[in-house]
Amino acid sequence: MRQTFTALLGLCAVAVASPVLAADIKIEIGISGAATDVGFFIADKKGYFRQEGLAVNMTNFDTAAKMVAPLGVGQLDIGGGGPSAGLYNAIARGVDIKIVADKGSTPAGHGFQPLMIRKDHIDSGRFKSLADLKGMKVAISAPGSGSSTTLNEAVKRGGIPLKDVEQVYLAFPQQVLALQNKAIDASFTTEPNATEAEKRGAAVRFMGDDIIYPNHQVAVILYSGMFLKKNPDAGKRFMRAYVRALRDYNDALKDGRLAGPNAEEVIAILTEYTNIKDPAVYRQITAHGCNPDGFVNIPTLATDLDFFKATGDIEGKVTIDQVVDNSFVEAAVKDLGPYKPRAAK
Repeated sequence: MRQTFTALLGLCAVAVASPVLAADIKIEIGISGAATDVGFFIADKKGYFRQEGLAVNMTNFDTAAKMVAPLGVGQLDIGGGGPSAGLYNAIARGVDIKIVADKGSTPAGHGFQPLMIRKDHIDSGRFKSLADLKGMKVAISAPGSGSSTTLNEAVKRGGIPLKDVEQVYLAFPQQVLALQNKAIDASFTTEPNATEAEKRGAAVRFMGDDIIYPNHQVAVILYSGMFLKKNPDAGKRFMRAYVRALRDYNDALKDGRLAGPNAEEVIAILTEYTNIKDPAVYRQITAHGCNPDGFVNIPTLATDLDFFKATGDIEGKVTIDQVVDNSFVEAAVKDLGPYKPRAAK
C-alpha cells in the first residue's frame, strides 16, 4: 500500500517473477517525492514489494536531512537522499545508518543537475567558460550537499579557487525564480527545474554535471541500523524488489531521456506518484542515472567526504568503509542474475 503525508519529524524484471511470500513485513520508507524516488514507485506499482512479502508505507519529507533522525531511532526503516555532510556527521556521532544502494547518479548523458547560467550573461559574452564563474553568485541547494561538491569540481575545472565564487543557498524551485529575477548569476539546478528555467528564457544549460562531475553519487538508499537488526532478511527482500525496479527504469532510458522501450510505463508511474502530472515534462527532461545493479559509486563518495572534511563541514571521524554496505545489492544481483537490457520493439 502507499500512503503519503507530511513528515512529523521536521531495471527490467527477471524472467520468472518471485513468488509472493505469505507474511507481510511492514516497512516505513522516507521519500522526497522526486523523480529519483522512481525505484520505490515502480516496485510499489508493479507489485515487486508485495511479491517479496513487504507491506510498504511511504512518507514524504521536504528534505532528506529530516530523515536522518527518524532513521536513527528506527521510526523509518529506509530512506533516500543525498550523501551530505549532515549524514556523515550523524554517523560520526554514532547514529546507525548505512548507505546501501544507488538512487541517483550522473553517468554520461545523465547530467540532471546542470550548471545553469543566466541567459543575459551568455548573450553578452560575460560568461564563456567555467573560469567566468569568478565573482558570480552561484546558487546551490545547501552547504555540505551534493551540489556544493559539484560546484567545487566546476571551479577546479575552471582553474579558480572556490572562495572566488559567492555561494547562495536556495531550494531548486527558488533557483528558477532567482535566475529569472537576476538575483543570482548561475545555479546547479536539478530537473525538472532546470528545464523550466530554460522554458522561461531565464537561463541556459551551459554544462551537465555528468561532464563536470562524471558518475557522481548524488542520491543514495539508506537503511536504518535498527531495521537491519530487527529483520535483516527484510533488507534483502527490499533490495531484490528495488533492483528489479531499477532495471525497469534503465530500460526506459535512451540517450539521457525517458525514451526507451518501456518509457511510457515509467512516465505514467512518475505522474501518478509525484506532483508533476504532465507526462510531457518527463519526456523532455534529462533523466537521472541509476546503476541497474544498484551499486553506489564509492570513489565519488570518497571525494565528497574529503571535500566536506576540508571545508570543516564534518565534525568527528567517519570513513566510507564505515558508511557503505554493499552486501544487499550483492545478494540481490546474485539472486536476480546479471542485468539484461530490454530490446526495443
